[in-house]
Amino acid sequence: MADDSDEDFMDAFMDKFKTEKYDNAFNEENWEEEFERIPMFMSEAPPDDFDSQKYPELATLQAILHDEDRTPQEKAEDLKNEGNSYFKEKKYEKAIVSYSAALSMKSSDGDFKAVVFSNRAAAQFYLGNMRSALKDAMAARKLKPDHLKALIRGAQCCIELRCFAEAIKWCDMALKLHPTDKKLQELRAAADKQKRAADRDARKAKAKEKKLLAEKEALLNAIKNKGIKLLQSTQPRRGSDSDEEEDEGSSRGLSELRLDGLSSQEVTGAQVFINQEDGALYWPVLFLYPEHQQSDFISAFCENHCFSDHLAVMFGEELPPWDAEQKYHPPNLQLFFEDEQKETLFQVDPKKSLLQVLQHQRFFVKAGTPSFIVLVKDSPFCKQYLSTSKVQRL
Repeated sequence: MADDSDEDFMDAFMDKFKTEKYDNAFNEENWEEEFERIPMFMSEAPPDDFDSQKYPELATLQAILHDEDRTPQEKAEDLKNEGNSYFKEKKYEKAIVSYSAALSMKSSDGDFKAVVFSNRAAAQFYLGNMRSALKDAMAARKLKPDHLKALIRGAQCCIELRCFAEAIKWCDMALKLHPTDKKLQELRAAADKQKRAADRDARKAKAKEKKLLAEKEALLNAIKNKGIKLLQSTQPRRGSDSDEEEDEGSSRGLSELRLDGLSSQEVTGAQVFINQEDGALYWPVLFLYPEHQQSDFISAFCENHCFSDHLAVMFGEELPPWDAEQKYHPPNLQLFFEDEQKETLFQVDPKKSLLQVLQHQRFFVKAGTPSFIVLVKDSPFCKQYLSTSKVQRL
């Protein structure tokens, strides 16, 4: 048994049905004439040469009944016309399906196939499928070298694909056949202008790349000349005690370096650079506080500055919030760097400059960022931490 809500819904639906007109309904004034166009209700057959636009249902029915009697060319023509109708309605996907079906009919008419390929190229173009559109334009040009629309479409596709030199070739080829066509002339001028702009941009990019390469080489030479070693992705073998073998490995690493060992910019946003005024290197430096799993980052640590200067700033009047016990005063702190290969910690004198430490024979800059461990002297954590490693003083 239906409830009241169902009845209310049906009442509302019927009221709406009475007041709104169905979009495809017969016209009240000439419904009999429209009725006569439907094959099932015709009182008499239309002439053999009836207008298919006036009797679309009858045309469709006859096409179904007599499809086997039609030649492949006739079928292909109908499919092409169907594609054209879809194209005019901007239904480009459906147009492509119809054009493809027309081409599958294996028509022997080269000019006809050239038109279909050209039409399909246009549909592909408006969908943004430039490579497919160019492929169809090339097929049309091969079948009919003077097909103007195919030539224009091919040039347009090349421009959209930024193949400006190829677009100019299409235009030059087409203008030999259609020398007065304004569209081709405009495309030729546009392709030439954009080619010159692209060539200019390429020259600028190449010059910029050359300049950056020179700056990188100068930076690497400065690092090498100062005796600083960079740890490469291919690291020296762990456990090797041969200084001679390590020195050879370091030399090979630097000669193959380029910027592999200066990759910190991707991670930290900073990279070592040369101050052009005094020739000093400024490094991104990382301080690690393992007791609290915290860190500090200095983006430009001058190689001539001492560690104590930076510690006085970082742990001056205001200590960090994570230092609940207020232990991290500069006089209480000890600095270390780790030699991963020898599994050794080297204690750093805070009064030494960054350059002096970087020049140590066992210091290797990793990922372009020197890093140091900071501990509170004689604290329980410090004693426990140092007990697990060999420790040497610089």
